[in-house]
Amino acid sequence: MGLWSAIVLIALIGAIASVISSKHRAQAGIGQDAGGNQFRLRDPANEELRKEVEDLRERVKVLEKIVTDGRDSRSLAEQIENLRDR
Repeated sequence: MGLWSAIVLIALIGAIASVISSKHRAQAGIGQDAGGNQFRLRDPANEELRKEVEDLRERVKVLEKIVTDGRDSRSLAEQIENLRDR
């Protein structure tokens, strides 16, 4: 076996090991951030944070509508109540 064949074989083994490792982490619900730190994907705290972020996005949408919609003769309180009813 030549030097280049050994290098290709080592790289191939490393790639296969990486794929298998990623598959097992995904099945176990373990992720990795950009810094290489591991975290649980299905952690209840993460789910709670996702829900809170979604709620905040909805609130921002309502506020954007209030700010960007044309100013009618209606008061701001009426506009807020109308958007809450939707």
